Amino acid sequence: MDIKTDRRALLRGAALTGAFGAMGGCNPGADDGGQNSGAEDGLTTTTIAAAEKLQGIEYTPQERAMMLDDIEQRLTTLAALRAIEFPNELAPACVFDPKLPRKKIPSQKNRLNLSEVRRDLPQSEADIAFASVVEQAHWLRAGAITSAQLTDIYLRRIEKYNGTLNAYITVTADLARAQAAKADVDFAEGRGRGPLQGIPYGLKDLADTKNVLTSWGATPYKERVPETDAEVTRKLRRAGAVLLGKTACGAIAYGDQWFAATTRNPWNAEEGSSGSSAGSASAVAGGLCAFAIGTETLGSIISPSERCGTTGLRPTFGRVSRAGFMALCWSLDKVGPICRTVEDNAAVLSAINGFDADDPSAARVGFTYEPQDITKMTVGYVPAWFEEGDSADRKALEALKDLGVTLKEFTWPEIDFGSLIEIVQVEAAAAFADLTLSNRDDELVWQAKEAWPNAWRAARFVSAVDYVQIDRLRRRLMQDMMTAFEGFDALIGPHFAGGALLATNATGHPQLALRAGFSQRPALSLFDEPIQKQTFKAPRGISLWADLFEERKLLALGAALEKELSVSDQRPPNFD
Repeated sequence: MDIKTDRRALLRGAALTGAFGAMGGCNPGADDGGQNSGAEDGLTTTTIAAAEKLQGIEYTPQERAMMLDDIEQRLTTLAALRAIEFPNELAPACVFDPKLPRKKIPSQKNRLNLSEVRRDLPQSEADIAFASVVEQAHWLRAGAITSAQLTDIYLRRIEKYNGTLNAYITVTADLARAQAAKADVDFAEGRGRGPLQGIPYGLKDLADTKNVLTSWGATPYKERVPETDAEVTRKLRRAGAVLLGKTACGAIAYGDQWFAATTRNPWNAEEGSSGSSAGSASAVAGGLCAFAIGTETLGSIISPSERCGTTGLRPTFGRVSRAGFMALCWSLDKVGPICRTVEDNAAVLSAINGFDADDPSAARVGFTYEPQDITKMTVGYVPAWFEEGDSADRKALEALKDLGVTLKEFTWPEIDFGSLIEIVQVEAAAAFADLTLSNRDDELVWQAKEAWPNAWRAARFVSAVDYVQIDRLRRRLMQDMMTAFEGFDALIGPHFAGGALLATNATGHPQLALRAGFSQRPALSLFDEPIQKQTFKAPRGISLWADLFEERKLLALGAALEKELSVSDQRPPNFD
């Protein structure tokens, strides 16, 4: 049997039957004013009339009869299209650019100026494991500890705690020890590679690692082993970082449930760590790595950072290469660090930032991080967001005011941009169309109404015409946000207030989530529904947003706010 030909026939049949099979059992022979042609093939004007209900439109019997031949031809065209193999990394021809034509992006030189470290190397392995990247880098350069010793500390912690957290899908112990040994040789011979040299980290299992399992957290890909590295993987290797393993992610970048387990929150293992950078946040919060790499399409860095109390940076769209990462939504996907401190995010971003020709959306913008006088900054806030927030949110706002910044009311766009959520649904449905059409979406562990299989099926009923309108709405929101940020260095608010997560992901603006305090609450489901009666001490965070490619302002403000709030060094219980 010709497998390729047989697959084409199968998909053509799916296209032809799917067009009317989902119409609720329409009767091809139903009376339609004598206009019911094409009945012998199963596609009729009655089918069109039923399909109109899915689009909220209504045609006359004559109009339906006139378009019937064209629709039948389109089904043949769709069948041919669906028979083509589209690898996940093949991006659409239309490329998203967050920068509007009249938008000026200030140039930046690649410069990193981190705070001076004054603390000596602790005696406790747990204290070393929970130290910041900046501190660990200082101790490594000073010879107070070797990369091999630091790596073994984390490998021992992974062996002890990963069974509870399920933060790693794959642990690369041999590779980590080899990379640590190389880092120590480089230190001994005076070859400096930057602040990440010798620092052990976790890499979200959406990033390709040559000859190392990269499963995307999903059953259909749980034996997938790439032949090349992602660009970020290469950059971190060149920076001398030590790969401990691949951190767990919700299957195909959604949630905290992967093909073998649910990743847990170190502050309370009764709840998941949220998603989809679930393992990255859990591993950092539990002291199972110094830092981790996450990705975000719509909250996948911010949400687990809130749940686990980590500090996550979602960079401006295009700042960090996505080449070699699983594509979920080409016009929204971003790669960023998850750390324990704000400055650690600066250190990691300095290593992974940069243009890459293999990413069609990659920007050519440098990254600067150095001390800034934040008292000269103007930070916006939306009063209603804080009125609806909690005490941790309001405390963060007051702390920022105490730091001497100018606080000014921010005019949040008033347009209804809720339909932008369809960008994720439609692009993800396209990225994994083969799973839907072959019914391999049934292999995914999570099969709920909110899960990908159902969302992808429903996305096929979003019309192309409406999708173009959604894209035009996106452009209008970009224009409104450009106007709103004029005169502001940053915006502060609760992570999810006012639809800011959706809006700023769609416009490409950067977001920094940092710990603001704690609350007493019960364990929560993925969708923040209580799942137990007893409460526990849970971390609470706050977000800062800035204009496009102005992460330097976010990080300067965030570092000052983190110091003022003085809650970032508290650790989850039972992980010492």
